Amino acid sequence: MPVQVITDIEALAARVPDGARIALVKSASGPPMALVRALIRRGARGLHLVCVPTGGLAVDLLIGAGCVDALETSAVTLDEFGQAPAFGRAVRAGSLRLLDATCPAVYAGLQAGEKGLPFMPLRGLVGSDLARHRTDWKLIDNPFGEDDPIVCLPAIVPDLALIHVRRTDRQGNLYVGDAREMMLMAHAARETLATAESIFDGSLVDDAALRPGVIPGIYVSAVAEARDGARPLGLPGAYDTDDEHLAQYADMARDEAGFAEYLDRFVFDRKAAAE
Repeated sequence: MPVQVITDIEALAARVPDGARIALVKSASGPPMALVRALIRRGARGLHLVCVPTGGLAVDLLIGAGCVDALETSAVTLDEFGQAPAFGRAVRAGSLRLLDATCPAVYAGLQAGEKGLPFMPLRGLVGSDLARHRTDWKLIDNPFGEDDPIVCLPAIVPDLALIHVRRTDRQGNLYVGDAREMMLMAHAARETLATAESIFDGSLVDDAALRPGVIPGIYVSAVAEARDGARPLGLPGAYDTDDEHLAQYADMARDEAGFAEYLDRFVFDRKAAAE
């Protein structure tokens, strides 16, 4: 299927169906913040988020806006700006199905999905409370050893991987550099939707220096140009995180009224969101 280059990010958000299982990265690589805001504006519902491997502002916004039913993650925080307030409220209210994990467990599940395997074994979970409460994780005996229990994790196969990159081309090749988790997400997911700072008219895979950091377009269904598409979070090599904005969010989102005001000012007001 050819990659569709979409000019309107709202049209890209419309390709995300309610109830989809979605893989998202945090701020260290390519958080698709412009696309997340578009999902909130379109009123997405019933999403199952897979944090790769932790969640931050994007996840907190989607939860607070009522877009999320289930969350698979090893943590959700605003880092130095404190706890994720909407996430905390949802957990306390019991309105969120939470599948607690560890960073290695998330990666292992995605690696199984990437390789087309039904599960991936992982040692470090043996005897943990997580292994006891995650009924979808299975403790088995190592068939190649003796008295050697190991935990098997089901493959994680997201319906969609949503990412933001510095550059794409019109064939859907995405340059992610050394952000290997984004490659893993794209390989494991059924489809990838991406936003990019710019769209290159040539072919990124023709450049031997860039090629090792490119997700081939065969894994990508649609792309849209979104300048500053990760803001207020940072994008390595492009711009830094807006710490002042994150501090403002942490303060406003402490209660539901402040969170609603934040959405009005920075999500539903598209002009303000772009500034």
